Amino acid sequence: MGTTYEFLHAEAGTPIKAWVRGVPFDTKAQQQLQNLAALPFVGPWIAVMPDVHVGIGANVGSVVPTRGAIIPAAVGVDIGCGMAAVRTSLDAAQLPDSLAALRSAIERAVPVGNGPGGEHRSLPDSVETAVARSGLYPRLQAIASRHRGIRTDKLARQLGTLGGGNHFIEVCLDESDRVWVMLHSGSRGTGNLIGTYFIQKARDALSRRVLGYRVPDRDLAFFMEGEELFDDYVEAVSWAQDYARCNREAMLARVLDALRRQLPKFQLDALAVNCHHNYVQRETHQGQDLFVTRKGAVSARAGELGIIPGSMGAQSFIVRGLGNAESFHSCSHGAGRVMSRTEARQSITLTQHREATAHVECRKDAGVIDESPAAYKPIDQVMAAQRDLVEVVHTLRQVVCVKG
Repeated sequence: MGTTYEFLHAEAGTPIKAWVRGVPFDTKAQQQLQNLAALPFVGPWIAVMPDVHVGIGANVGSVVPTRGAIIPAAVGVDIGCGMAAVRTSLDAAQLPDSLAALRSAIERAVPVGNGPGGEHRSLPDSVETAVARSGLYPRLQAIASRHRGIRTDKLARQLGTLGGGNHFIEVCLDESDRVWVMLHSGSRGTGNLIGTYFIQKARDALSRRVLGYRVPDRDLAFFMEGEELFDDYVEAVSWAQDYARCNREAMLARVLDALRRQLPKFQLDALAVNCHHNYVQRETHQGQDLFVTRKGAVSARAGELGIIPGSMGAQSFIVRGLGNAESFHSCSHGAGRVMSRTEARQSITLTQHREATAHVECRKDAGVIDESPAAYKPIDQVMAAQRDLVEVVHTLRQVVCVKG
């Protein structure tokens, strides 16, 4: 199979390899890539996924390797955000004709939305036990003792909660009509606070640095390896990534419990996936020790399972990585936005949204217009653009979608 990426000219010299054939790739996103390529510690190249679109500082849908430095805004504020999915022994024939009660049961089981309404009003014993066993609280306390701007009070209240925006819980059917549960969330308010706090610390540090080069965007402010803030940031990011994974596990358990109360008895298949798509970790590529930031990208090493969701109403995919070294063993994290949230609210009508999601038990109101399928790139085009990065294992179609 030949390569499907395009080699983009980078004015500053760091190469850009973009898997964008056949998908929208706007000029603002391209300029952000040029800004990244201008930093001397970025490289040996930047990998761009087909779901690429403008983000804060760095593009969503990018894989940014760095030597001896990390850019907090490239990691973002939804640290550890990712996907989880599990296949059940149920099939479509065992689902009720109306799925409204099932959707309501999931919404009762998992707090959704941002703010106090999206938190546990009273902590279930299961959440308290999960927090105690995880060791997350003492780790966060240690970080907060050095950085007073980081709070610890939301950790337990938000473990096992969905959040808002593009986060979701879905019941899906695969190509054999087997029932899956799939969800998308991250490190919630505490992760957001960690990301926001350290992005500002990096901006402050940038204002004091004496550099022999220009940083074209203050959101590309960075920490250098060996600095105290670098070590503290790495520790805090590692905590947020672990918390995000625990959060998805806790939500999955609560959703499955809701299904058990509504549906015939079932077992869980051995096939389950839990993967980040907003994170940074140390990796070795081309013989180089690098910090690899995947902002809206999934690790896709040879044989590694991942999840590439579509939008509300569009199909999603369980994929297996092909281990393409040119992409730093990565693939896209979804379809990728083609409209900003504001543009979507102004352009997409309620009638269009309801037609696009007619086959899904989900919200049909104006509050989710910015998540309607038309706001995203066509997932089939996105998958075609990365056919040398992953192979499809299962194709899923939603029948229930719960949005934050």
